[in-house]
Amino acid sequence: MNVYERFGVKTVINAAGTQTRAGGTLMDPEVTAAMSEAARNFVRIDELQDAASRLISEATGAEAGYVTSGASAGITLAVAASIAGIDVDRMNRLPDTSGMAAEVIVQRPHRNAYDHAARVAGARLVEVGTSGFPGRGASWPWQVEAAITERTTAMLWPVSDVPGVASLAEVSEIAHRHDLDVIVDAAAALPPVSNLRRFIDLGADVVIFSGGKAIRGPQSTGIVAGRADLIESIALQHQDMDVYPQTWSLRGKYLESGVLPGPPHHGIGRGFKVGKEEIVGLMVALERYLARDHEAEATLWLDRMNALARCLDGIAGVTTEVLVDPKRPVPVLRLHLDECIVGKSAYDMVNEMAEGDPPIILSEGFAFNGVIGVNPLGLQDGEEALIAERLKSALVYSGSC
Repeated sequence: MNVYERFGVKTVINAAGTQTRAGGTLMDPEVTAAMSEAARNFVRIDELQDAASRLISEATGAEAGYVTSGASAGITLAVAASIAGIDVDRMNRLPDTSGMAAEVIVQRPHRNAYDHAARVAGARLVEVGTSGFPGRGASWPWQVEAAITERTTAMLWPVSDVPGVASLAEVSEIAHRHDLDVIVDAAAALPPVSNLRRFIDLGADVVIFSGGKAIRGPQSTGIVAGRADLIESIALQHQDMDVYPQTWSLRGKYLESGVLPGPPHHGIGRGFKVGKEEIVGLMVALERYLARDHEAEATLWLDRMNALARCLDGIAGVTTEVLVDPKRPVPVLRLHLDECIVGKSAYDMVNEMAEGDPPIILSEGFAFNGVIGVNPLGLQDGEEALIAERLKSALVYSGSC
């Protein structure tokens, strides 16, 4: 009996990728061993975060880095850093941004549910772009620049494949000409491993990655990489500041030097705290991610998806295709269902598989179009055979419209 069974919880087969609702990722034994070791000692969190910063800097080419409690927290903290800088009074006031430059420009095609994280810091999102174009609209560099006012502090640029947006290089050039920050939400932008450096190279001031997806760190971690002053502000707004000025470990750097009038007190990031075990786990996972054989891993994923597609070939009403996006080399198997022939919708299939034994979580991003998917990122050895067996048994109906 495993620990989940002991508490009455079923384990699932995760064929949906690194979805939070399915538990994110599986950590390597070396990562969990490091977390266990970290749990047996106390440490100053600021010193541990400094060590993480050095590792993240080496991995990304950024000036500094920080471990947060997930990518969403990283977005909130990055926006908070852009608004407050190293101003203690501003830090203590957030998310009240009255009288502060707190507008963040985002392009209309880039709008998504995750940009709520920017508003948590007290920012107001300013949307730019034009409706009526294919997809969700379009925007041009001149529209981005025209939206800049004295209230603007940053530009948010999520990594996505939507068409019709000003590129990161274009946005960065505009932002830096106006002394504004560029914040890149790259939570799910790995692989390829080259993306760790790509966005910084294109001019981003802060880039946020999930630690609990392809990197295989703790699900509740995120990586923030960027300019040293912004990372410094994040640290001051995030760490435990229940301290006296006379005993603050950083009093020499900030108080005696006159940089700050006093330590900030429980900034907006206090609710996003990260444990020593999680920081260490993320650091070890990042080291392992950098050393991984990414080509071999991609080949394994492709072999698994092709094998699964072959198992499902010939089923009436089902068309299979294995897709590989050259920008993100994770092959995904898509099953196009003819509802008239299989007798159920894609949504029915998602529910049936999730409610079976064992539960199988499928990718449902295109279920509205009659498509279900299998993503190999979360699969363990042999699970594709069980998925094939369950799918075949669920797709035996041969009705007709």
